[in-house]
Amino acid sequence: MGGTGGSAGAEPARGAVDEVVHGLGPRLRALRRRRGVTLAELSRSTGISTSTLSRLESGQRRPTLELVLLLARAHRVALDDLVGAPETGDPRIRMRPVTRWGMTVVPLSRRPGGLQAYKLLLPPAPEEVPEQRVHDGYDWLYVLTGRLRLLLGDADVVLAEGEAAEFDTRTPHGFANPGPGTAEVLALFGEAGERVHVRARARRGG
Repeated sequence: MGGTGGSAGAEPARGAVDEVVHGLGPRLRALRRRRGVTLAELSRSTGISTSTLSRLESGQRRPTLELVLLLARAHRVALDDLVGAPETGDPRIRMRPVTRWGMTVVPLSRRPGGLQAYKLLLPPAPEEVPEQRVHDGYDWLYVLTGRLRLLLGDADVVLAEGEAAEFDTRTPHGFANPGPGTAEVLALFGEAGERVHVRARARRGG
């Protein structure tokens, strides 16, 4: 009886591990692209070969604990966030703020791949000229409070509260807070070809 029970209990556990491993590749690719980092750059910062990184992202290489720890450190995310460990009995999203490029980033979604939602808190930096980056994907930004200076290609615009911008991230882009107060921004990011689709709009009364 004991042997049979142990075998039955091992099957669900093995299935859960396989599910985590299967979802790790897309999650690693989405993280790297969101940060605008190439495989070569990630290889230099982790010491992991580009071929191994590529195979991990495509699911052709089964990750080891050492590789996962190195990549979690490189992407500056918690290990359980990287592997998508579920919250037992708690469906709420744990919002763990991280600091990147001088701003606070609060994840609002946990899906591996697909559209990702973030809340950005940017301290005032009126003298800062945003550094423009290029990577695959699509961005949608909405200013909740404060102001956001957006450099998009040759355009240089300042978004006020209630204003939004959407753009293909293959266009050189960068943003900063011109002040005077902290800027609070809602951001949606999708991989190449993914963007927000509006299916319905409210009609204004006549």
